[in-house]
Amino acid sequence: MRPTGRLHLGHYHGVIKNWVELQNEYECFFFVADWHALTTHYDDPSLIPESTWEMVIDWLAAGVNSNSATLFVQSRVPEHAELHLLLSMITPLGWLERVPSYKDQQEKLKEKDLATYGFLGYPLLQSADILIYKAGQVPVGEDQVAHVELTREVARRFNHIYGREPDFEAKAEQAKKKMGKKNAKMFDKLRRAYQEQGDLEALEVARALLGSQQNITLGDQERLFGYLEGGGRVILVEPQPLLTKASKMPGLDGQKMSKSYGNTIALRSKPAELENTLKRMPTDPARVRRTDPGDPAKCPVWQFHEVYSDDDVKAWVQQGCRSAGIGCLDCKEPVINGVLEELRPIQQRAAEFEAQPELVRSIINEGCERARDVARATMEEVRHAMSLSGI
Repeated sequence: MRPTGRLHLGHYHGVIKNWVELQNEYECFFFVADWHALTTHYDDPSLIPESTWEMVIDWLAAGVNSNSATLFVQSRVPEHAELHLLLSMITPLGWLERVPSYKDQQEKLKEKDLATYGFLGYPLLQSADILIYKAGQVPVGEDQVAHVELTREVARRFNHIYGREPDFEAKAEQAKKKMGKKNAKMFDKLRRAYQEQGDLEALEVARALLGSQQNITLGDQERLFGYLEGGGRVILVEPQPLLTKASKMPGLDGQKMSKSYGNTIALRSKPAELENTLKRMPTDPARVRRTDPGDPAKCPVWQFHEVYSDDDVKAWVQQGCRSAGIGCLDCKEPVINGVLEELRPIQQRAAEFEAQPELVRSIINEGCERARDVARATMEEVRHAMSLSGI
């Protein structure tokens, strides 16, 4: 996530709640994308440090757990930049120019000079961010699937160019023998079924077979994955998009909640300020007077009820609004209570982290070291594959 300062309810419902669930199911890496922030805000980076600090506190307060996931800052792991540089040597320019968000962002940010290599190359930096951890899955919305597909293409091209080590097939055959006669025979049968008949089920079974082997090294396992698929050794893993649910959290005006629209509710908004903000929310313009009936479908408050209210409250709102049986302030009361209740534990935890800055720094420092350990291991393989291991 780019460092944008304190987070709002849109971030929480659209991203962070999903992260909190994922960290209990997978080995997760969550990082502050401060280099990515420079692709559009290179002219004024002064806000990045404070924005990073505030965002990390909100992550922790919202339930992202440093014991369950690795939290780090992108620029503290310089291996990302090295892999980005090396991948840029093999990535065709046209691949970057056709990324859908490239022209979209240029159109949206016309006031900025985005005719820079950094902006053109940011999808490749994203690819490096993913590939350096050999990520199997990347949690993204539908609008980001194209970035994951680019990453898959880059990994495939890299493996095709650099995965063909000398005597690859001989080494794969040697690795296969370490599986034992029975498993080696099964592997050969599945490999033929896939390569000769295109049997995708055989491919999946063979992958599972390789994944269960205890007698072969990780390098041999990756070599056999390449042998199985008819390519070279798998050095960089092709990730899959893990589609996340679209956020249902609207802004105060009914549009998407976004700082650029000025319609957000910050996770650390003071309760009195939050209550006052929600009371001033616009409602159905047809309800000029208290006695005028309204239509919830035309009211931004109804979208909040969709997030925070149960079926009984929603039925009460529908009937009361259409009949003018309740006023707009009456309608907002359950929403106010729902938002306050959701934010109360988050704000309590945020206050605890704000009071312990050294703890927050320690969490990030440890996360950066863990991330670097993984990144260094990948880069050793990449450098070796590209004949950059030195003499």
